Amino acid sequence: QVRLAESGGGLVQSGGSLRLSCSASGRIVSFTTMSWYRQAPGTQRELVAAITGGGGEGYTRYADFAKGRFTISRDKALRTGYLQLNNLAPEDTAIYYCNGREGPLEFWGQGTQVTVSS
Repeated sequence: QVRLAESGGGLVQSGGSLRLSCSASGRIVSFTTMSWYRQAPGTQRELVAAITGGGGEGYTRYADFAKGRFTISRDKALRTGYLQLNNLAPEDTAIYYCNGREGPLEFWGQGTQVTVSS
């Protein structure tokens, strides 16, 4: 069994920064892809960023709203992911979820709340 746990969320003022982490526990796993999604009240869950491939930088892709402000990364063991959030705005307020994919299997964390005040 694999469990994902996010951390690093919180309350921040507009223009501030947060660093989210996603840690895997349970059996040994190396995720092919790690992604971050977010969901604001009354909206659908949307992709924020994803990283695929080996350690180091890997291949990354971002939602348009994340480009230039958010940075996704992962450790070389492919078990821990990060999302650096810079220049946050009130519209970034949401629950941020970590997603890990290992072959056909997909795992989700419980989410971490990010609240940005104006």
